[in-house]
Amino acid sequence: MLEEVERWLRTRSWSVADRPLRTVLAAKRAGGSTVSVVLPALNEEATVGEIVAVIREELVRRVPLVDEIVVVDSGSTDRTSEVAAAAGARVVHRDAILPRIPAVPGKGEVLWRSLLVTGGDIVCFVDADLREFSADFVTGIVGPLLTDPEVQLVKAMYDRPLSVPGASAAGQGGRVTELMARPLLNMHWPQLAGFVQPLGGEYAARRSLLEQLPFPVGYGVELGVLVDALHLVGLDALAQVDVGVRLHRHQDGQALGRMAAAIYRTAQLRLARGHLIRPALTQFERGADGFEPRTYSVDTEERPPMTEIAEYAERRVA
Repeated sequence: MLEEVERWLRTRSWSVADRPLRTVLAAKRAGGSTVSVVLPALNEEATVGEIVAVIREELVRRVPLVDEIVVVDSGSTDRTSEVAAAAGARVVHRDAILPRIPAVPGKGEVLWRSLLVTGGDIVCFVDADLREFSADFVTGIVGPLLTDPEVQLVKAMYDRPLSVPGASAAGQGGRVTELMARPLLNMHWPQLAGFVQPLGGEYAARRSLLEQLPFPVGYGVELGVLVDALHLVGLDALAQVDVGVRLHRHQDGQALGRMAAAIYRTAQLRLARGHLIRPALTQFERGADGFEPRTYSVDTEERPPMTEIAEYAERRVA
């Protein structure tokens, strides 16, 4: 590990307990910053309501840390929108944001568009499939941004047990991280080797940073944001906070393969700014006549920095 990273781990890796809530609130009042929490959601009616309710009760009603909770629904066919709204979130459909640019499927697409429908100086992203959610996920990653003006982006770190029927394997939940993202980062961006959960969906950043970054439209968004932020603001502007344990729904092996392909593609573009020779991934499923190929396209699109979007600039002036 680079000496720079060892130093970073000592000075930019914290626990949620390092910043008591009273300290974070005092810093918020003193600085006058506002905080938006965004939940990208697709068919998450089973979990999104509890997450919104916890944030609203503990960080809006009980203490005024969060100024708005926005759920961006990316086309759910269940009751995600209704459940989120009933719990107290403002729900916006992905396709209603910036309709001039047709939306494409993908998590990054939703995060990018969320900048147009939120107003916080600090934007906090939280995945909508978390179980046994704790408000520490928000206070932990927002805290350093409110208390330290040099910090620009903070990622949550946590244990990720892999839950299977009848058992739970500690520390085995980040399979794409360990098999794809961590090797890529260690080999090509060793300054980022200290991040425990580089692909984690819980992170917060200053709007002034996010609006300057391109957003991969799919699963590569977390790696893309992290790498681009490193180049834009430097390692010491990045940090991570231990918030405990993350429990969530796990994807099957083929879905993980598609995620890994999108992440590799995101890394490749940042290494060479070139083009994939074949932007597709073929996987196999056993059918009636043996193994049958299934070919999926790999996300090949990125959204430009939000500062290049006319509607965003007009909104800021207004």
